[in-house]
Amino acid sequence: MSGTAETGSLRILDLALQLGGKDILNGISFSSTEPRIGIVGRNGSGKTSLARLIAGLISPTSGQVTVCGIDPAGDRRAAIRSVGILFQNPDHQIIFPTVEEEIAFGLLQLGQSKSEAAQGTRAMLRRFDKEHWAKAAIHLLSQGQKQLVCLMAVLAMDPRVIVLDEPFSGLDIPTRMQLERYLDGVRATLVHISHQPAVLAGYDRVIWLDQGRVQMDGDAAPVLDAFGRAMIERGAMDDISDLAG
Repeated sequence: MSGTAETGSLRILDLALQLGGKDILNGISFSSTEPRIGIVGRNGSGKTSLARLIAGLISPTSGQVTVCGIDPAGDRRAAIRSVGILFQNPDHQIIFPTVEEEIAFGLLQLGQSKSEAAQGTRAMLRRFDKEHWAKAAIHLLSQGQKQLVCLMAVLAMDPRVIVLDEPFSGLDIPTRMQLERYLDGVRATLVHISHQPAVLAGYDRVIWLDQGRVQMDGDAAPVLDAFGRAMIERGAMDDISDLAG
C-alpha cells in the first residue's frame, strides 16, 4: 500500500492567527522531520486552524509556515505538489459526482493531461483494489467510503506531507480501523489532528495545543499521558458553564 512520496519537513516560526479580533493561535513554534506527528487538544484549542495554516488554506496573521521549503499559502502552485489535507467531513472536500472524477481533479491541477490523469486515477483505484468504484456515484457511498475516496484523491497527487484533520470522527470502529490500516502504509509525513489520545498512540511526536498555545511537545507517550490526566481533571470541573468570550 505504500506510495512513492517521501516524507517532508515542517517548520513553524512564531505563528499567530487572529480571526474576528480573537486570538486563535499565538506564539506557535516548532520544526519537524518526523514521519508521524500528532497534534492533540480540546475542541477550540486551535487544532483545525493550525491544520489549515499548514495546508496553506489560510494565511497567518504573523509568523511563518514552511512545508518542504515552501510557503503553502504564498505559493499555492507549489503547495498542491507538497501538502494535502483530509478534512473531518468528506462532504466538505468532495466536489465531483463520481469517484474517478474526484480523483482525477487533483491530477489535472498538477498540469497532467486528461489521459494522464485518467491513467493515474486507474492506478490509484487499482492500488486500493477499488477499480469497481470508478463510475460510482459518490452521494451513494457511506461516510467511510467517501473518506477513502478523499484519501485516494490526496495520495494520487503524491504529496510529501498530508494533514489529517480528525478524519475518523463519526466513523464506526471497523471503518476507522480500515482507514488507519491504509494510512499506516503511507510514506508521506502525516500531521494528524485529534482530540482523542488513543488515535495518536505510537506516533513519533505529539504536540499538545491548549488555548492556541503549545502546552507540551515531545515523545507521544508522556505528552498523551499528561493530556489525558489534564482532561480528567478538567472533567471534574464546571468549565462547561463558562460563556465564551
